[in-house]
Amino acid sequence: MTAEVAAVIGAVLALWLGLAGWAMFSGMRMRARARAAASQADRLKLLLDSAPALPLVVRADGRVEAPERLADWLGLPRLPSFIGDIAGDEVGLSADDAALLVKDISTAQRSAGSFVRTVRAQGSTRTLMIRGAAAGAGLSAAGGVILWFFDATESETEIGRLGREAARLASAFDALSALIDTAPMPMWHRGEGLGLTLVNQAYVRAVEGGSVAAVVERGIELVDSAAELSPTATAATARDENRTIVRTAPATINGERRMLRIVDVPLGDLGVAGYAIDIEDEEQARGAMRRFAATQRDMLDRLSGGVAQFGPDRALVFSNQPFRRMFNMKSEWLADAPEFDRVLERMREGGRLPEVRDFPGWKAERRDWFRAADGAIEENWLLPAGAHMRVVGHPLPDGGLLLIFEDRTEQIQLASARDTLLRVRAATFDNLFEGVAVFAADGRLQLWNNRFRAIWGFDERLLDAHPRIDQLADAAGQALANPSRAGLIRELVRVATVERGQRSGRVAFADGRHFDFAAVPLPDGNALFTMLDISDSRRIEQALRDKNEALEAAGRESAGFMGNMSYELRTPLTAIAGFAEMLAGGFAGDLPEAAEPYVVSIRSEVARLGTLIDNMLDLAQRGAGGIAIDKAPFDLATAMQAVAETLDMSARARAIDLAVQTEESLGSIEGDDRRIRQALDHLVRLAIASMPEGGRVLLHGDGTLAGARLIVSDDGPGMDEAAQARAFERPEDNGAAGEGQPASALLIARDIVEAHGGTLNLVSEPGEGTMITIVLPRR
Repeated sequence: MTAEVAAVIGAVLALWLGLAGWAMFSGMRMRARARAAASQADRLKLLLDSAPALPLVVRADGRVEAPERLADWLGLPRLPSFIGDIAGDEVGLSADDAALLVKDISTAQRSAGSFVRTVRAQGSTRTLMIRGAAAGAGLSAAGGVILWFFDATESETEIGRLGREAARLASAFDALSALIDTAPMPMWHRGEGLGLTLVNQAYVRAVEGGSVAAVVERGIELVDSAAELSPTATAATARDENRTIVRTAPATINGERRMLRIVDVPLGDLGVAGYAIDIEDEEQARGAMRRFAATQRDMLDRLSGGVAQFGPDRALVFSNQPFRRMFNMKSEWLADAPEFDRVLERMREGGRLPEVRDFPGWKAERRDWFRAADGAIEENWLLPAGAHMRVVGHPLPDGGLLLIFEDRTEQIQLASARDTLLRVRAATFDNLFEGVAVFAADGRLQLWNNRFRAIWGFDERLLDAHPRIDQLADAAGQALANPSRAGLIRELVRVATVERGQRSGRVAFADGRHFDFAAVPLPDGNALFTMLDISDSRRIEQALRDKNEALEAAGRESAGFMGNMSYELRTPLTAIAGFAEMLAGGFAGDLPEAAEPYVVSIRSEVARLGTLIDNMLDLAQRGAGGIAIDKAPFDLATAMQAVAETLDMSARARAIDLAVQTEESLGSIEGDDRRIRQALDHLVRLAIASMPEGGRVLLHGDGTLAGARLIVSDDGPGMDEAAQARAFERPEDNGAAGEGQPASALLIARDIVEAHGGTLNLVSEPGEGTMITIVLPRR
């Protein structure tokens, strides 16, 4: 073998080896690519299998390529070869859906457009949405169409649900809008600029705006836009701070000033909504409640019992003044609202709680009063000092407790005293000298004493049966002198029990006894019947009556005698006075000077004797029934002057100054002029007679609209108390009556004044003189 051949062979071998190596390398690379492609295909297949949509390629000749899973979606046992076979009688698509789908595919093949169709597989609840478009060259030859099948069952269900929800919400919105529009309270909405965008009819009526459009267009606000209460400012605050704002403000609605609670509610980007509630009645009720609470607390402060109120947290919320006094608690300490247990402890420290061994347990039992379900709890506390306290605990609906304390110490003492008094009364009742019985409102005998039974001689068994007054009156008639008088007893008890009147009477018994009886209504509706034995007083009364008749007869005889004697004395006295006047007048010739004093003395003594006779006659009339007067109007000043002129000579004879002083208010009265002059004459004569020479007597007169006042005063020696006491005694009691005797003068003057309805008073001091005051009424 030559070298060239060997070289060629070596070259060929080398080339073959190189080609073999390149082939091996290429195969290995292609193998790696195949493996990568297979892996990629597997991944794509997995991705396609898990995709929510399944593809279906329709070639130009109608053949189809698709995953087998699509047959399940369509409800077919296997995937058909042609698109026209996708419909079936009971499976696959319905004939209508299949025809429409074929038409859509044909259109897409011609126009290279896309389409979307929703179909439902027969015998299945699936809803499929098909999106179709012309297939690219990589998937099919020209005229191919790719269909993507989406399972839209859940989407359609959700869309249906959302549609129904939207319809429901729309209906609810319409109803809510109608509700808001017909709501009785004003409601509104503010837009982004806080201007009114919507109001309801109540708002329109409140602002009298006419219509919703007019109110919104004019921006009529419900509340006055005061600086601190600006509606837009409040709405801006609610929007900016994203919180609901509630405030109260006054507004004029339908011509009335009302208080409104206004609420602004932020709605985020949708603006601010608001509504107003009329709380005028609520405010008035709240004010009335506050006034009621204040009045109630004021009333509780005026109660005699102590009152303490605890809240649901057992803190003291109120206590009245009697409570503070009763338990000696200072207002400053109570103002801190102490807890229930602390109040009990403070009571215990002050000795105002009962002494108990287990105080914590006792306190816990009282704490249970807050939750008591049986209503009010009542206890009686015996305090260490012997005081008695009545305690009433009343649980309140809010969980609090109301305690009422009543100090019954005095009441219990009074009850004890009352029991003692009742026992004493019962003993006294049974031992009274009077017969006593008590009848009920129905006329039945309730109580009686032994004297009542003994007076009538009733059988004990009859009284124990508590008979009615009719039965008792029938039994009582047998003991009376006149049995028909028993009806009077029945009538008296009836008047006292039924008519509530008081009556009395007198009955005579058959045995000669006499009784006064009376029926008196009692406060409890019963009647008290009393009987008093007046047999002895009756006999004494009869004797006194006989004696009085004899005395009256003797007085009449004495008055007649005095009158006759006065007449007999006046007859010669008048003749003597007449002859003395004639002598003084010169009818018997001129009198010698020596005879004149005798004539004057005769005239003076005749006048004095006439006065004594008048006094005797007045005293006789006084004893016979009083001094008779004839009333007629007369002037008092004239009467006073006449008396002064009559006694002027007697006063001058003793150098006594007799003065008369009258005022314009004295006036006149309706009375007996002669008798008033007689009374003044007696008093002035008495003053002149009791005065030493050189004294002074004043006769003064004044008056008012009601009456006149006459004063006779002197500066004489006066009278001591003993003399004043004897001044108004009868003449037979202090000696014979004379012109200077005060007994007859003062007594007659006082009788004359009292006969005119007036009064006579004497005031005197030894060495200071005497003043006698007469007061006479105008009528």
